[in-house]
Amino acid sequence: MKQITNKTKIIYLISLIIIIVGIIVIATKGFNFDLNYEATKQVELIIGKEFNISDIKQITNEIFGKQKVLIQKVEVYGDMISIKSSDITDEQKTSLVEKINEKYQTELKAEDIVLKTIPHTRARDIMKPYVTPFAIAMIIVLIYMAIRYFKLGIIKTVVKTLFVTIFAQLILIAIIAITRIPLGQITIPMMIFIYVISILGVTIKNEKELKKQKLEESK
Repeated sequence: MKQITNKTKIIYLISLIIIIVGIIVIATKGFNFDLNYEATKQVELIIGKEFNISDIKQITNEIFGKQKVLIQKVEVYGDMISIKSSDITDEQKTSLVEKINEKYQTELKAEDIVLKTIPHTRARDIMKPYVTPFAIAMIIVLIYMAIRYFKLGIIKTVVKTLFVTIFAQLILIAIIAITRIPLGQITIPMMIFIYVISILGVTIKNEKELKKQKLEESK
């Protein structure tokens, strides 16, 4: 039993260190956002005909080099392109227009293309739409846990469930910050996955404790 307790202490100690390092990284460097959420520059070009994203990607690779670039079609007719990057200079915009004209025989003019500044989206704004559904799901889970495992102690079961799920989310957030995984569309599915795994882990442990308790009572 002592060996299991020591292993548990080591796991929690490592987890706590990860969370602390994550807090330091967030406080000093913040999160790494993907281009959908970080501050960017954007240009929209009306090509006026069908085009392939791969062809546009070749052009942007020549102009922007290693800069992150997001390319999207923005019209239902497929003849308008949106290009985002962390920064787009006037020179890059001019080169982009020239290469688009050359590729598609268009007559776009750089001075007519507006360079838009897209503000940064805060992490709390990304999470905000999911707070209420998550809270409702958590309440339902806690009610189920309290009813299903009332013999183990309602308060103990509820507190343990809350602690494990919140602790698991804190570890995930810390890992995202430390490893510089871009915060964006993939973040919520990751958090849901960890939430499900943590609830499953608590359930399995509670089932073992309940089974053990029933065996002791039957003796």
